[in-house]
Amino acid sequence: MASTTVTVGSSVGLHARPAALIAEAVAAAGVPVTIAVAGGDPVDAASSLMIMTLGAGQGTEVEITSDDEATLAKIAELVASDLDA
Repeated sequence: MASTTVTVGSSVGLHARPAALIAEAVAAAGVPVTIAVAGGDPVDAASSLMIMTLGAGQGTEVEITSDDEATLAKIAELVASDLDA
């Protein structure tokens, strides 16, 4: 599985709106994607609730993992963006 580390860009972190947008993109891609904070267990990125349990605020580094490189790049871009703007 490929993985990348990304810094959370949303001003409120990975909370309701950003988590929902990320989960929707993962579900649409149809491939498994996980996301984790350093030292934490990875969670299913297709679940906005699981993403919110990470408690990742703006500036937190998270690791995103997927077998699909294109999906990995798309989700990494979303996580790095300010999805609250």
